[in-house]
Amino acid sequence: MLRRNVRLRKEYLYRKNLEGNEREIYDKKRKIREALQEGKPIPTELRNEEAKLRQEIDLEDQNTAVPRSHIDDEYANATEKEPKILLTTSRDPSAPLTRFVKVISEIIETARSHDFTDVIFVSENRGKPDGLIISHLPFGPTAYFQLLNVVTRHEIQTKKEMGKMSEQYPHLIFERFTTQMGKRVMNILKHIFPVPKLDAKRIVTFSNESDYISFRNHVYDKGEGGPKSIELKEIGPRFELRLYQVKLGTLEQDEAEVEWVLRPYMNTAKKRKFLGE
Repeated sequence: MLRRNVRLRKEYLYRKNLEGNEREIYDKKRKIREALQEGKPIPTELRNEEAKLRQEIDLEDQNTAVPRSHIDDEYANATEKEPKILLTTSRDPSAPLTRFVKVISEIIETARSHDFTDVIFVSENRGKPDGLIISHLPFGPTAYFQLLNVVTRHEIQTKKEMGKMSEQYPHLIFERFTTQMGKRVMNILKHIFPVPKLDAKRIVTFSNESDYISFRNHVYDKGEGGPKSIELKEIGPRFELRLYQVKLGTLEQDEAEVEWVLRPYMNTAKKRKFLGE
């Protein structure tokens, strides 16, 4: 299993390294297509390659015309099976962080060998949850979030009022994830949830406001008065997430490239929104 994972990782990195060259060739083909469609001359710098590129264009279909990226590969099989999530904290959350670091590789390898799609790590400080890490398997990405304002289910209502937690797969609502990084985060979050049934009455909302993501969990019931009589009930928990890093790899890979990180000076850029307006 370990050798297989090493081989797959090398193949993934090799495909990733090809992206720059594939993108350059794609841009050349795009210029030739546009010139042919508009009846314009082929750009001078492409005339020596025109015959070869036009031959490749003729052989392409909808699956090969646009180059795939490492981001496509990360979730290529996501629609083929339901997410399988491993949720964990450190073995001794109150011990020094180094104890937790020592078991990360063991946890990731165990999750891979049991065909988990994602590992979610939750950290705490003085008994309060303060961090959430989502690591997608087998190749990444890994997203790091600060966890804020956590309110448990039974802090919202009493146990009797709340009732049992719905086990239905929820419909997902994402609000204001409009930038490239916002769409990236939305993709990471949505793939930890299975596809719901059409008649499911549970809704999970991720609402972005100034790069703070509010999580809410509701169920609804339809009354006899039509759409206006729908009763919405929050069942918790509720919390806020703030993204501070995305890595192109899994959690235990120290060599993984950092795709995005929140820098200290970014906190002063009040008008700039990294996830969406």
